[in-house]
Amino acid sequence: MSTYDIAVIGGGMVGAATAIGFAKQGQRVLLVEGREPLAFSSDQAMDIRVSAISDTSVALLKQLGAWSAIEAMRVCPYRRLETWETQACRTRFHADSLNLDQLGFIVENRVLQLGLWQQFNQYPNLTLKCPDTLASIELGEQYPRLQLTSGEVHTATWIVGADGANSKVREIANIGVTAWDYRQHCMLIAVETELPQQDITWQQFTPRGPRSFLPLCGHQGSLVWYDSPSKIKQLSRLSTQALREEILSTFPAELGDIKVLSHGAFPLTRRHAQCYYQNNCVLVGDSAHTINPLAGQGVNLGFKDVIALLQASQDKSLSEGALAQYQRRRRGDNLMMQTGMDMFYKGFSNSLPPVKFIRNAALKLAEHSGPVKQQVLKYALGLA
Repeated sequence: MSTYDIAVIGGGMVGAATAIGFAKQGQRVLLVEGREPLAFSSDQAMDIRVSAISDTSVALLKQLGAWSAIEAMRVCPYRRLETWETQACRTRFHADSLNLDQLGFIVENRVLQLGLWQQFNQYPNLTLKCPDTLASIELGEQYPRLQLTSGEVHTATWIVGADGANSKVREIANIGVTAWDYRQHCMLIAVETELPQQDITWQQFTPRGPRSFLPLCGHQGSLVWYDSPSKIKQLSRLSTQALREEILSTFPAELGDIKVLSHGAFPLTRRHAQCYYQNNCVLVGDSAHTINPLAGQGVNLGFKDVIALLQASQDKSLSEGALAQYQRRRRGDNLMMQTGMDMFYKGFSNSLPPVKFIRNAALKLAEHSGPVKQQVLKYALGLA
């Protein structure tokens, strides 16, 4: 049995960043993950799961030493963002308005994870257990005791739950959640595009849900199709040629011709932990909150959790006071982003003519709102 300062359960993007951050502080860290990410090769097909990474997230990845490794694999910077319902009422954002080189980067989730994992061997105080998973946690007056499915037993002063939306750490720590189903599913489709459009990401709202394009390297991109569960299931059963025809008849003309490479789907659910720490356990990322992926903010919020948690423990020790500070900084911000995305989502889901008129007028007004528009963009990018 080994004893650690921090045990991180979950080695995805947010969990790996958390483990490296604590290791950099000199803490003894245990990281438990069930599956090692597939090694990268430049001739591999693009993954369907991608994230829109803000400059704030890039700054964290640079601090952790991972960004150069990520850039050496595959990243696609974008400088423009557009959103609309009707062609006459568009809101456009451009990196030049904030004197930025780009608004962000579209990166495959696996590439982000691999870039972080490549840093592990720099820290002899970071122990990785993979493949392994959490079996149970024995909570008591002393430090928590973790039993892994391999049979290994370890103790840690604090346990960080970075094990996703269905977090076992959250359940064992007896932390409740507020949750509801959006009654929509989301389909992710990797495509090859005829048109070059790698500097822009866009989103069109329709009565059945948004249609989005995220650029990837080369003439490739990721399409995001929101719709009813029955419609997404029907699309998932189509051949690639039949799905291509459905996409061309549904997505805006900006997309141009495409070739379908791969696809997957998942339900949309909102969850928010009722507190972020309890019983020597603390939550980060999807374990603490999931958000409608409308604006691609999920992983950025998770990385902001990591930044706040590491700042709260800068004296190289976590404490109840430090975790209270972490919760104050992050819970309100995450709740505001969840609520804002929900209002946006519900506002554009309403097909009543007066509501449709108001929201399109709002988009047109936003296009010419000057400083207000810039402030909204700064907040979305994590710069405010």
